[in-house]
Amino acid sequence: MKRRNFIRNIALGIPSLWLVSKSSFAKRYMTLEQAKSVLFKGKALTPVAVTLTDIQAESIEDASDIRVRNQKLNVWKTDENEWFVVDQVIGKHENIDMAVGIDSQGKVTGIEVLVYRESYGDQIMHPKWRAQFHGKDNSEYLKLDKQIKNISGATLSCRHVTDGINRLTHTWAQVLSTL
Repeated sequence: MKRRNFIRNIALGIPSLWLVSKSSFAKRYMTLEQAKSVLFKGKALTPVAVTLTDIQAESIEDASDIRVRNQKLNVWKTDENEWFVVDQVIGKHENIDMAVGIDSQGKVTGIEVLVYRESYGDQIMHPKWRAQFHGKDNSEYLKLDKQIKNISGATLSCRHVTDGINRLTHTWAQVLSTL
């Protein structure tokens, strides 16, 4: 009788462990302050309140071919007209929080992943992969497997980070460059 209870308890307990492990995975790679320090090495950053109008959001969507999910931007500006942007893109199922540096000419100066919530696909953290975006701007539409190399096992994360960079460079060109 004890053996049956033991087997039943094991059978009922294993699925609950799987649910807990799947829903609680998130890795914080860097804080906001650390990302500011890495991307702008001690430069003073001033927060700027930017909320896109419906017309601006639609224009960015048309130019980048990527949906604007949030019209309120989390941005900071340096005295040299450089921008620090914190954004979220979707991975496969969960959001990826990332920070992007954009220089005064609209070129990406760096990308840092702040929080990665997926259980796999975190190969996008590799500096060599993220370095592919350095110097990119809105003059060309970045495509996975064309200008940006894909990583097997992280395809959706790679695609969505690439899409996010396309959207942010067009946001710089249409909104941030005029501020």
